Amino acid sequence: MTAGRAFPWKAYLWSLAGLLLFASAPLLGGFLASVIASAHDCRLNEATVHSCVVLGIDLGGMLYVLFVMTWFGLMTLPLGAMALTGWIVVLVLHLIRRWLQSRA
Repeated sequence: MTAGRAFPWKAYLWSLAGLLLFASAPLLGGFLASVIASAHDCRLNEATVHSCVVLGIDLGGMLYVLFVMTWFGLMTLPLGAMALTGWIVVLVLHLIRRWLQSRA
């Protein structure tokens, strides 16, 4: 590695963004379903599909699926936390290695 080479911050930031999106995607989907249902005075719960007409289209089934998929957060949030820990370790090791090489 040469001393004049820039640190790959963009790669680290893009990987962090992907990691956070993966971990929070089920929660974001459930939040989106809740917002759409609330905005159109529709009933939304995990028990059954309720009709929700938006612009002439019944979105009840899609909203139900999005809402129930929040349960996947039980897997993606812990996996995201472990991946974030690994991401931090790799970043710190990369920074330390770069610092040590610049001193040599």
